Amino acid sequence: MNINFFDNKRQSMVEKQLESRGVRDVRVLEAMRTIPRHLFVSEELQERAYDDCALPIGEGQTISQPYMVACMTELLSLKGDEKVLEIGTGSGYQSAVLSMLAREVFTVERIRSIASNAEKLLQSLDYNNVHVVVSDGTVGLPGLAPFDCILVTAGAPDIPDQYMNQMNVGGRLVIPVGSRHAQTLYRIEKTSEGAERQESTACVFVPLIGKEGWQENNYN
Repeated sequence: MNINFFDNKRQSMVEKQLESRGVRDVRVLEAMRTIPRHLFVSEELQERAYDDCALPIGEGQTISQPYMVACMTELLSLKGDEKVLEIGTGSGYQSAVLSMLAREVFTVERIRSIASNAEKLLQSLDYNNVHVVVSDGTVGLPGLAPFDCILVTAGAPDIPDQYMNQMNVGGRLVIPVGSRHAQTLYRIEKTSEGAERQESTACVFVPLIGKEGWQENNYN
């Protein structure tokens, strides 16, 4: 498969999966029109990289459906000067999208091998404003707070207080909340009076594992 094959697949993905479903943020669309998503999956899955679905990346983790990446990113309302915290690095694809739209991205991954692979790939593709941290993402990164935006790419049983505490006033948190097997995507904006919550769409993510999320032995 040559480069034109993937270029064509990527343009088709943006038109048929994103624009047709109402994604309007020009910067989000351009980032996803540019980033080589096929490099963020294994070689045997590259032909399917632009399909309308999540794909496995090993260790029980996935690269999210393109539409969900676009939807979550659009909800952050990024302008370009933000310091962003991402919880759940995974393949690094969402990190790459954020890197094109924000000033600086800190991304947390609990599985060391997944984090190492993502870091190497992001560096090789010159996404130099992304910093990969191996840690329990459910507690955020208090030592590097505050953040302007937080994006969580795993399903949480509830919204950890740490995330709201680690955001500036005016900051936006996008997070899937629900059971281990089905969630609703929320956008929460921190205000001087508290928080404004907006419900977005139904979704299914891998569980957010850690101290303030799901426990490894809890499969309810």
